Amino acid sequence: MSLISDPRITDTSAAASLTGTLIKMPAQLDDGVHYQLALGEHRVSLNAHLGKLITLTHTGQIFCNACNRKTNKSYAQGHCFPCMRKLASCDMCIMKPETCHYFAGTCREPEWGEQHCMVGHIVYLANTSGLKVGITRQTQVPTRWIDQGATQALPMLWVATRQISGLVEVALAELVADKTNWRTMLRGGEADLDLTAEAARLLPAIQYKIDELQLKYGADAIKVLNESVISLSFPVLEYPSKIASHNFDKNPVVSGILQGIKGQYLLLDTGVINLRKFTGYEVSFS
Repeated sequence: MSLISDPRITDTSAAASLTGTLIKMPAQLDDGVHYQLALGEHRVSLNAHLGKLITLTHTGQIFCNACNRKTNKSYAQGHCFPCMRKLASCDMCIMKPETCHYFAGTCREPEWGEQHCMVGHIVYLANTSGLKVGITRQTQVPTRWIDQGATQALPMLWVATRQISGLVEVALAELVADKTNWRTMLRGGEADLDLTAEAARLLPAIQYKIDELQLKYGADAIKVLNESVISLSFPVLEYPSKIASHNFDKNPVVSGILQGIKGQYLLLDTGVINLRKFTGYEVSFS
């Protein structure tokens, strides 16, 4: 569904405020990136609020994103402690996919693993705070690049499972960064990179790993892609010259002129805030 035509979008001009539980901002890549603020069932078109004063107020309540139980503290981006301990989506192998233990029979939720990990993944190059390598489920393109604040992205390899994508990423991480410097990303002004040339440089360097994995998992487990570079344009009026972060745990009221949105960050004239970090927090928007 197009974000622009989402029937849940609320006309905030007709309401003093909206309250709900935060989840990460839904976004769509069209002529540029279009964002929504998601508060429970409410959806607010954030691009329409660029240049305007907005206020987000944490009510003091936090709810688990999985079971909706009230919790005093959020774990693993929006979970209560019991869910963090039992859900496969919170396991360490999500952060380090090369450690996937599905075939060992110890996956916390085998059915979830089949749906999310034992499916096609993309190994890609991106321009975030510079050149980086990353992985994502095939179905998460281009959402993953938007969430990372990438201005360019290039799908490089298709692989059969999340674990294989992690093993390829580990090999590439010896040659190129695998993390984004969020402060640099939020300052903007990234120069375009020749991602096609970078892929041509990197692929021969990890051919030994590709050969090794194809021998183990089959020739069809990894395929080199021939894709074009995708460019992403974020709704930013002005990038911050100095990065100061807002934190609901320290100050429940975050207010300022909305100067831009990039990744999962709101850029206000008073500082930046990573909304995904506060998944599960009940917040009022006005």
